[in-house]
Amino acid sequence: MGSHRPELSLLVDRLCLGDRRALARAITLVENHLPADPGLTEIWAPALAGSSMSARLVGITGPPGAGKSTLVSTLVGCIREESLTVGVVAVDPASPLTGGAMLGDRIRMQSHFTDPGVFIRSMSTRGHLGGVARATRAVTELLALADFQVVLVETVGVGQSEVEVMRVTPTVVVVVNPGMGDSVQADKAGLFEIGGVFCVNKADQDGADRAVRVLRQMLSLGYRPGPTPQVLTTVATEGEGIPRLWEAIVAHGDHLSAIRQ
Repeated sequence: MGSHRPELSLLVDRLCLGDRRALARAITLVENHLPADPGLTEIWAPALAGSSMSARLVGITGPPGAGKSTLVSTLVGCIREESLTVGVVAVDPASPLTGGAMLGDRIRMQSHFTDPGVFIRSMSTRGHLGGVARATRAVTELLALADFQVVLVETVGVGQSEVEVMRVTPTVVVVVNPGMGDSVQADKAGLFEIGGVFCVNKADQDGADRAVRVLRQMLSLGYRPGPTPQVLTTVATEGEGIPRLWEAIVAHGDHLSAIRQ
């Protein structure tokens, strides 16, 4: 048994009581040791099983340049207006020099740093493929144990085959650019099959209406269980469309919860 396990066990007890420093330290231990010790999740499994696990888990994914970080930051503000606590896991590309996170997402979310109801953690992919880090799922569980009511997972910029976020969060928001309209028809597999909500961000730019039409047409033709995903437009830099996006996220999550009951 590694020497870090007793410390992690103590940290889990403390983070369940709302200790944010314990949460941050526990995440660091999990990031550093989980690949070599997959049994680490057994430490908090009893607490997880005994909790209500009422956290709403939401993935935000899409190609590079879609404005995911700005959208997440604005979405956090919208959620906080409802007095809900928010944990954010921002997965960044690995630094070629240190292997750590590039921290671009945390820079964009700096307006929330002083909010006690928000916890933001950047994670490096550390070479892991799929759009998230190897420890991302474990970190979302720790945030849920710390009693965050909403947990947002922002992936790195992804392509069609990088869909691992669907194994971490039941609701996935796929964010695309207005210019995606001409290429979406050829991209009917992978990324576009996992979305519970689709968001055309930067909708003040040319091509947004076409992107919405093509997405809706594509979704109406493909077989998907349950209701057809909503396709919405946002201008994250201005906060436009964000409340409606949050409503769609809640509706999708509630639909999944009703199915499981």
